[in-house]
Amino acid sequence: MDYSILWSDYAILELNKIFDYYCEKAGYGVAVHIYTAIVSEADRLLIDPETYPLEDNLLDRENQYRYIICDNYKVIYSIDKPAGYIEIADVFDTRQNPFKIKRTK
Repeated sequence: MDYSILWSDYAILELNKIFDYYCEKAGYGVAVHIYTAIVSEADRLLIDPETYPLEDNLLDRENQYRYIICDNYKVIYSIDKPAGYIEIADVFDTRQNPFKIKRTK
């Protein structure tokens, strides 16, 4: 099945926070590299989004969430088969307490 990728407002906010942090701490070039790597990794989901593992910390949610790893980040997503899209719900820094993944907007 062909899917398209949609980024939630929350995921975009988190991605922009990551970009801003690395701009300040490591420079614009590093920030662009990390940002691009995360977006590129998310694009890999178009091949077969169901091959990636379920997010154990979000099993209690209505939607089924999966994740793909990019360096220190989990790109957390759900699949809407009837609508034909993959929604990126969050970009989570794995260096945090894993229970923080349950946070909401």
